[in-house]
Amino acid sequence: MSQRILIVGAGPTGLTAAVELARQGLIPHVIEKRAGPSTLSRAVGLLQRSLGILTPSGVTADIMSEAIAIQGIAFHVGAARCAAFPLNFDDASCLLALPQDRTEYFLAKAFQRYGGAVAYGQTLEGLVQDPQGVTATINGTAQHFDLVIGADGARGIVRDMIGVAFDGFDLPSQWSIADVDSNDWRNPDLFQGFLLPKGHVCIVVPLEKTRFRVIASLPDALAALPVPMTVRNVRRSGAFTISVRQVDRYAVGSVYLAGDAAHCHSPVGGRGMNLGIADAADLAKRIVHGGLDGYHAARHAEGQRIITFSERGRGIVQSTNPITRAALPHIMRAASKIKPLSRAIMRNAVSG
Repeated sequence: MSQRILIVGAGPTGLTAAVELARQGLIPHVIEKRAGPSTLSRAVGLLQRSLGILTPSGVTADIMSEAIAIQGIAFHVGAARCAAFPLNFDDASCLLALPQDRTEYFLAKAFQRYGGAVAYGQTLEGLVQDPQGVTATINGTAQHFDLVIGADGARGIVRDMIGVAFDGFDLPSQWSIADVDSNDWRNPDLFQGFLLPKGHVCIVVPLEKTRFRVIASLPDALAALPVPMTVRNVRRSGAFTISVRQVDRYAVGSVYLAGDAAHCHSPVGGRGMNLGIADAADLAKRIVHGGLDGYHAARHAEGQRIITFSERGRGIVQSTNPITRAALPHIMRAASKIKPLSRAIMRNAVSG
């Protein structure tokens, strides 16, 4: 097993690919244009499927030492709670919350245990393919690799270098986000969603015991929250646009795309990082054991399924149809009161 593998990007996708390759005896070269590890919380939800992937490397045990187990999802119409659904009552309903920078830390730590290291401050400047592989120009130096994995995110350059379009659309409204500390937020172990007028939504996600992410489809996430939150500190706030896109080819020659470099969608369902982790694990397995020709078909289909799932969910909670808006709270309330049904709904929601 003497292949030279380059991974571009040291986010959860790139690091998962690195760990999965390294633990099976193939240590890749991982580059990241940032000067050092990220300090941003970004994606926070970890599903059971991802934890299963990361168990053999020991990363899951590390994650569980810090992560918060989300005990349920509470829905509100304005400030009034209309329904609550349980989570983490069995493995199939598992949803953990951990800031992305901590997930990346544990992945990088595992990669180091297997003898690898991330090369920070390294910029990919060019890719040229030939019958023997790929020549990558990194910080002005040309290096040859048998295979390249583009895990450099939705704004990455690997996709452009191999001429793959990122077709899709951007949602028309701008969303806002705030990462805050609050000592007395109510029900701090629940994921909480608030349905607001005109199809808007506000969401509060636990990150740590007294740290929360507030997201809204309005310009000011904290102002959109219809219930009081005593904010001790705002760690980060900003605005973002939700893009719904997917490449039509996950592979061109000896260059493969994974994670947000191949797909992006709304955060409804918490699938983004988890889908990238699954892409990376599938690709690493194929590199080590064979079957690379099937990577595109398998992961494109899964990506399309998750995009459809995510958009369907977002469309429901953001519906401006007055009949849908009026009926949704009653449907959720009725479903939440039937224990087997509420559990089945949550298993489906977090397993996809």
